[in-house]
Amino acid sequence: MGLTTHVLDTMHGCPAEGMAVTLYATRGDDATLLSQFTLNADGRSAKPLFTDQDLEVGTYRLVFDVAGYFKARGVALPEPNFLNRVSLDFGVAHANQHYHVPLLVSPWSYSTYRGS
Repeated sequence: MGLTTHVLDTMHGCPAEGMAVTLYATRGDDATLLSQFTLNADGRSAKPLFTDQDLEVGTYRLVFDVAGYFKARGVALPEPNFLNRVSLDFGVAHANQHYHVPLLVSPWSYSTYRGS
């Protein structure tokens, strides 16, 4: 399955439909934009970010527009809000394995892990 992501809104107890996400390949401080997408009703991208054949060993960054998502849901956020964008830098050591990057998020906290 390559690389996938999934975001759950822990404030409302639902998938983060409509959240904007950006994927970059990174090398040190340099980042190359690979794709931008909006999460579907299940809080996932419409297709894998990389298939098994396309995923390469290297480092990547997923940037989740947390503040934009919660503002669009009508959540009153302070200015400046606590979380704006959540940026997750991660490495792919084995291109033949599935890498799933889930995000559990509220306006005040987040957690992630390597999923299956």
